[in-house]
Amino acid sequence: MGAQRGRHPTVKRRAVKDMVLEEGMGVDALMRQWKESGGFTGRKLADATDIVEKMERRDCVKFLSFPACIMATGTRGVLVELVKRKLVDVIITTCGTLDHDLARVWKDYYHGDFNMDDAELYHKGVNRLGNVLVPNESYGIVLERKLIPMFEEILEGRDSIGTWELIDEVGARVQDERSLLHWCHRNKVPIYVPGITDGSFGSQLWMYWQTHRKLKVDLFRDEQDLSDITFEAKETGAIIIGGGISKHHTIWWNQFRGGLDHAVYLTTAPEYDGSLSGAQVREAVSWGKVKEGADQITVEGDATITLPIIVASLIERLEGGK
Repeated sequence: MGAQRGRHPTVKRRAVKDMVLEEGMGVDALMRQWKESGGFTGRKLADATDIVEKMERRDCVKFLSFPACIMATGTRGVLVELVKRKLVDVIITTCGTLDHDLARVWKDYYHGDFNMDDAELYHKGVNRLGNVLVPNESYGIVLERKLIPMFEEILEGRDSIGTWELIDEVGARVQDERSLLHWCHRNKVPIYVPGITDGSFGSQLWMYWQTHRKLKVDLFRDEQDLSDITFEAKETGAIIIGGGISKHHTIWWNQFRGGLDHAVYLTTAPEYDGSLSGAQVREAVSWGKVKEGADQITVEGDATITLPIIVASLIERLEGGK
């Protein structure tokens, strides 16, 4: 059975083969083994990689949506690589993505543990994000110190700006090749943040507004851009990580063009509670947000594991010309 297409995937009688692990095997060779060996999530990873490769090889506008949490981990480097190699065209994410990307330009985050004493961490001025530790001086303090002067420079004489434009202007001022904002500016990949005030970046923008009350953040300009992008696209595809506003905004705008043509969804959430995070891609077909005949797959698993494997395999394929 291949990647899920429509409501009734065609079942083919294809024998399950044992994996053969060889010395020096690359990531894509391992991925192709999963394709033939079957397995559970491993097979889904292989199908997902095929879909992402297809998106890249076709005339397709490629969306990437994800929540902020993975930016606090080294998976940030995988997201940067996607933009650096021009493997995505549009990013829709949350305000915290801006926070973690910029904060890590100027300060370090640290390894921690899920079972640490959170009360003790609080008294030490350390915030815990899963098993990542974010000291106050590495987050709110440094962002306040760095962002307000940037806003003063960028917004001088302006009464209105869209989120993508503001983010792009900040990215132009970040000279650090580890930064997602830096590479998005450099490769002209717009970042849209529909919940711009839900994070430290947005809080600093609100602080700037206290003394610049004429300023308006023009979300309608962002929506018009997304409308133009989706309606003008011959095909659209998306790598969607997690749920929330970033996932919904991606599939929402694609609904108006009849749905995504290609979709890969990486999630850890179950679907039994009716949450957006748990909703399989196939559920979006009922809303017209994903086309009935779309190439689509839902891969259950931690995106800090699944995404690097998919991207590493994809890069090997594209560089190998296969």
